[in-house]
Amino acid sequence: MSLRNIAIIAHVDHGKTTLVDQLLAQSGAFRANEAHAERAMDSNDQERERGITILAKCTSVLWHGEAGETRINIIDTPGHADFGGEVERILGMVDGCLLLVDAEEGVMPQTKFVLGKALKLGLRPILVLNKVDRPNAEPDRVLNDAFDLFAALGATDEQLDFPHIYASGKHGWATLDLAKPNDTLGPLFDQIVAHVPPPQAETRDGEPARLLSVLIEADPFLGRLLTGRIESGRLAPGMAIKALSRDGKEIERGRISKLLAFRGLKRTGVDEALAGDIVAVAGLSKATVADTLCAMEVTEALPAQPIDPPTIAITVSINDSPLAGRDGDKVQSRVIKTRLLAEAQANVAIKVSETEDKDAMEVAGRGELQLGVLIESLRREGFELSISRPRVVFQADPETGERLEPIEQVVVDVDDDFAGVVIEKLSGRKAELTDMGPSGSGKTRLSFLAPSRALIGYQGEFLTDTRGSGVLNRLFDHYAPYKGAIEGRRNGVLVSNADGDMSAYALWNLEDRGVMFVGATEKTYQGMIIGENSRPDDLDVNPMKAKQLTNIRSAGKDEAIRLTPPRRPTLEQAIAYIEEDELVEVTPRAIRLRKRVLNPTFRKKRMRVEA
Repeated sequence: MSLRNIAIIAHVDHGKTTLVDQLLAQSGAFRANEAHAERAMDSNDQERERGITILAKCTSVLWHGEAGETRINIIDTPGHADFGGEVERILGMVDGCLLLVDAEEGVMPQTKFVLGKALKLGLRPILVLNKVDRPNAEPDRVLNDAFDLFAALGATDEQLDFPHIYASGKHGWATLDLAKPNDTLGPLFDQIVAHVPPPQAETRDGEPARLLSVLIEADPFLGRLLTGRIESGRLAPGMAIKALSRDGKEIERGRISKLLAFRGLKRTGVDEALAGDIVAVAGLSKATVADTLCAMEVTEALPAQPIDPPTIAITVSINDSPLAGRDGDKVQSRVIKTRLLAEAQANVAIKVSETEDKDAMEVAGRGELQLGVLIESLRREGFELSISRPRVVFQADPETGERLEPIEQVVVDVDDDFAGVVIEKLSGRKAELTDMGPSGSGKTRLSFLAPSRALIGYQGEFLTDTRGSGVLNRLFDHYAPYKGAIEGRRNGVLVSNADGDMSAYALWNLEDRGVMFVGATEKTYQGMIIGENSRPDDLDVNPMKAKQLTNIRSAGKDEAIRLTPPRRPTLEQAIAYIEEDELVEVTPRAIRLRKRVLNPTFRKKRMRVEA
């Protein structure tokens, strides 16, 4: 039986996980009477809630086609730019890839990113023009754009001669010619078998065993599971192995307690795995991503793919508000530090370090979404945290010493009526308009080069300006000289000046001042932000003021109080909303905004000193 290892790569929401569902179903991975969820590969709770893929996952199908029986290992990868580190690691252990492009949206920023990584590794992608059954699909235009992208990224003649196939992942069909309709994914399976080469590692079957760890996860019964492709030799349960770091230093020795191969959506224990196959190994406690698991006689580690550096950082510290410790059970700084360091081991796109004062941890990643997903995971595990405003990671020019900041490529699809306001807002944030043109259906596509700083907190404003119809995609492009100060939040905030339970009467009177983030009867404390001021300055208010009752003024004498529903920010919105002197208090049950210095007198004194 022959073997193929492929990855499915694409821009976010171009249909990768949906296509994998159909590949599994049509290969017989599910029984006829077996119930399975939609987007079966998105097993993580947050993936299902957000509708995106966050972690790369491996599956395997058997295909009986024109070339006989073939086992195809398929890796579903994230499409969002913030999780590009997953894609970079994965591409090193496959021999081919499917590049999915939406036949309506066309080539997008993340398409360029993932294709560039694949071409750099020498892979020969198969182009899948997905969603060709959409009414506004333009497969011929998208095919030409994809060819131009291959050429622009320096593809070789062999890579430029890529096969393309038309498909509808949702409805489970693919065809080489739109004039010849089909009702199965058979042509896609046959194209994979014909175009993707078998693993070269199969020829190194007799050499000492070596495997490069690419994915890591914790299993409640087996402990740490390390997944990767066997580059040479054979692995078997009970075999003595050791782990080498990138520079060849020995990390630990142990024995394989369990060897798992991917069979459909399940991992199955096997007695032996040969070179070229993708497996998960249990039995080691210290080895992590990018380490080499090998036989005892091996002395050199396998080369690991370099990961692009992080561009955004936040400070994570203990929750020191008056309401601390009421919701979570993991509140100590040492527990937070241990958990964040463990996350950095498993996710090489995240960097964790201590601050200069040693009282907090600095977490750097690719974007607000990636950091938001991490904080949400900690919150669900019972942690209480204080989060600072995101800030970009600057670099220094090695020759001139000039400060450099990350610049992102931004592609915006908006209705024609809103193009002007988007250009005005982004231009005011130091963004440069590089391209503008129609994208069909009364929409305009705008391309910008914008500093990462300019995009922090802009998403909410963008959705408001475009009435929720705009789509903004961003991707790190390069580092450039610092572009100067950028205007931040225009509105001030309403800050509570006392501790207690908020009253409906007080909030009703405060509605004229701005928009509320909280509701009646909720607990508040001095320094907590309860709303957004309609003016640019901050305002200390009393949200607990009660109606004064007398013999001639009863509780029900005035009109009934009807509060406007509060605008409760999500975790990502809260992190992007705050300013430098503010924090987000995160607990398992609540997300609160607060001032860094709670006492208003000390806060004003500090502002005078800084001024």
